[in-house]
This record gives sequence, C-alpha cells and structure tokens, in this order.
Amino acid sequence: MKKKAVKKKSAGAGNKSADAGNKSADASLQLNEKIWPLEKDVLFRPDRFKYVRKIVQPKGCVFCEAAKSPMSFETLCVYQTKHSMVVLNKFPYNSGHILVLPKRHCADPLDLSNEEYFDLHDLLRVALLVVREAYQPGGVNMGLNLGAVAGAGIPDHIHYHLIPRWSGDLNFFPLVAETKVVIESLEMSFERLVQCFNDLNEEK
Repeated sequence: MKKKAVKKKSAGAGNKSADAGNKSADASLQLNEKIWPLEKDVLFRPDRFKYVRKIVQPKGCVFCEAAKSPMSFETLCVYQTKHSMVVLNKFPYNSGHILVLPKRHCADPLDLSNEEYFDLHDLLRVALLVVREAYQPGGVNMGLNLGAVAGAGIPDHIHYHLIPRWSGDLNFFPLVAETKVVIESLEMSFERLVQCFNDLNEEK
C-alpha cells in the first residue's frame, strides 16, 4: 500500500510540474503576442538582387522602347511631351523617384537640338513641380550622371534623376545589402504621378 501511495504522490508532483510548464508556456505566448507583431514586416526583393549583381542585362535601350510605346505602366512612362518624357525608375532609391529624358537616343546634352534641349529642361521644371505636389518632400536630389564613369546606369541615353527626400529617410540596407526600402509600390507611384501630371495640364 505504501508503494502505491508513493506512486500517487509522484504522479501528483508530475502534474504540478506539467501545470507549471503550461503556465510558463502560456506566459511566453502572451509575451510573444506583444513582441512579434512588431517584427512581421519582411522585405523580399529578388528582382533587385538580380539587378544589383548584373545578372539581368537589358536588350537594347529601355528608354527608346518606352518612347516608341504608348504611355502605360508596362513602360513606366507617366508623361510625354513632343521631345521628352518622364518615366519611373524601376529600382527607385525613394518613393517617387523619376527620370526625365529626351525621347531621342542621345548620350550627350550637346548633341541635342535647341528645340529638344529646351523641351527637356522645360519638362524637368514641370516634373520638379509635380514631385513636390505629389509627395511634399523636404528636399529633392536632382541631377544628371553623364557617362558610365560618372555613375550613369544607361550611359548611352541621357536622363535626369529626381528623387524626393525626407529627413531621416536613410536606413542601413544600402550599406549592408545594397537594397533600399521603399514604402510605395511602382503601381502606387505610377497612379499618383499620372494623376498629378493630368491635374497640372487641366490647370493650364
């Protein structure tokens, strides 16, 4: 009888230990419920990896292809004039990153005709106005990389970059992963900018 009593006592102790373990697990789950929702945002950009590593090499000039096609999301072209156009950067550094460029394939501004040159720079001014209206940035990076050694990704077709900037918009990803976190999709940027260019035309 004593042996049975001892066994029962041992089983009771085991139940208490199991209960304590369950309570500990419950407490851990409750703690995790407060922590994990803050850590669920994950950035997956395999297409960016291919671009950075130069695995994907575009055939022909992507800007010329866009110039020959109607304005659409497929070409990323959001606005056109007689000689120039505005396209979204496919791999933006920030939301609203656009490129302003001549339609004609040209590697040097000095090779543009006067009409092409003035049309391009008139559009550059309009594009700056639209970017400010659409994104309300604190500042804008605006410039032209002339030639491959100057940093031009497509050196044979000149293009100005307009990049909206906000205080504190930098993060560690460009340094450790050659990746930029952009909070707005290309679809969202396309719709926003097309609407702003249309609104501007209606005001003229």
